Amino acid sequence: MERVELARRLGAEPHGENEPAVIEGGSAGHAAEFMAALARAVAGRGSVFLADPAWKEAERAVLAEVVAAAREASAGERGWLMIPSGGTTGRVKFARHDAATLAAAARGFAGHFSVPAVNAINILPLHHVSGLMPWMRCVVTGGKHVVGDWKRIEAGEFPDVPAGGAWFLSLVPTQLQRLLGSARAVEWLRKFRAVCVGGGPAWAALLEQGADARLPLAVSYGMTETAAMVTALRPEEFLAGGRNCGAALPHARVTIGAEGGVSVAGESLFRGYFPAWREARAAWVTGDVGELDARGRLRIFGRRDAVIITGGKKVDPADVEAALRATGEFEDVAVVAADDADWGQAVVACYPAEERGRAPDWERVRERLSETLPAFKRPKRYVALAAWPRNAQGKLNRATLMRAIAAAGANGVSGER
Repeated sequence: MERVELARRLGAEPHGENEPAVIEGGSAGHAAEFMAALARAVAGRGSVFLADPAWKEAERAVLAEVVAAAREASAGERGWLMIPSGGTTGRVKFARHDAATLAAAARGFAGHFSVPAVNAINILPLHHVSGLMPWMRCVVTGGKHVVGDWKRIEAGEFPDVPAGGAWFLSLVPTQLQRLLGSARAVEWLRKFRAVCVGGGPAWAALLEQGADARLPLAVSYGMTETAAMVTALRPEEFLAGGRNCGAALPHARVTIGAEGGVSVAGESLFRGYFPAWREARAAWVTGDVGELDARGRLRIFGRRDAVIITGGKKVDPADVEAALRATGEFEDVAVVAADDADWGQAVVACYPAEERGRAPDWERVRERLSETLPAFKRPKRYVALAAWPRNAQGKLNRATLMRAIAAAGANGVSGER
C-alpha cells in the first residue's frame, strides 16, 4: 500500500504540504480529533510524528530535535510515520513506519485469524502502536473501528459488540486482570473473536484465570518496531491448553539465535530509528530471549538485559514477579536490581502504595516465597511507591523504578525474617 491510498482510506484527499506534523493524544475523549489530524497529515508529503501528551520536558526536547531534523529532509514514500518507542527505558526514539509496513501487519493479522475484515473495539491510546494498529487493521481490511473508553469499561459500561463479523479487542495484562473480577465483564469478553493480550508479559495465574472463564484469549508478541504483533496464539489454541505466544503471522519470520536471542524479519519491520535508516532486508535482533517449539510457537522468557546477577547467580525478574503475585498480596508488582555492596546486585520488589487499602501481609509473603523460590531469588527489600509508573499500555518505567529505589536508600520492608 502507498501513502496516497492509506490517506484516502482514512478519508483524506492528498495535498502538497510537506512540513513535518506532530499528532498528539489519542485517548478516548480526544480520539476523533487525533484521527482527523492524522488523516490530514498522512495526506500530505511531510514526516508525521506521533506524540504522547503525558511526555515531560526530556521527551519534548527530543521531539523538538527530531522535528527540526525532519524539516531538512524529504519524507519520501518510506519511513515517514514516526511512532515513539523506548520512552519507558530511557531516551525516547521514533521508529520509522509507513503505509507499506502498517498494511503488511494488518493483512498478516487478518490472515492469521482467518477473517476477511478486522472489526475492533479499541480502548488503547492511538499515539501508541498498541492503539494505532487496531485502527489500522480496520482501515486496511475494510472493517469497522469503534473507540471505547477504558474508564467506563472498568466501571461496568460495556460497548455493544455487534452481531456478525469478527470483532477483536486488545488489552494489556493489568486490564485483563481487572476485568476478570466482574462476571458481567467476563460475559462481554466472550463475545469477541479474540481478546488480544500483549504489551507486557501475562503471568501464568492470570492466563489460568482466563482459561477457567473460557475467554477467547490470543496471547501475542510484538512491539513498536514490528508494527505490533508478529506472533499470536489463536483462542482455540489457548483454550486447548496453549500457554505461549503462538506462531508467526504470515507477514513475519521469527528466529532464535545465539543464547536464545529473538530476531524478527518481515514486511512490517520498521525502517530504522529516525533520522537513521536500517538495512531493508536485515532481521532485527529484539533483545528478548525465547525459544520456538517444534510447531514454531514462540515462548518468551524475558529481556536479556533484565537479568539480575546477585552473588554470582542469575535471577529472572519475571520468575520472582510471578511468585509474588501468586501470594495474593500484590495486585501489581515489579522486581528490579539495586546496587549492593555484599551481593553486587540485590533483588528488590516494588509495588503501588496502599493499592488495596492495606499493607501486604508480610508474614504470608515470606512464608509463600520460602516454598516457591530459592533464597537467592527472594527479594531482599520491598519498596512501596506512591506514584506507580505504569502507563496506559501496561509498560512499567523501570528507569523510574530504579531512581525511586536509589532515593529510598535503605528504607522499605526487609525481605528477611
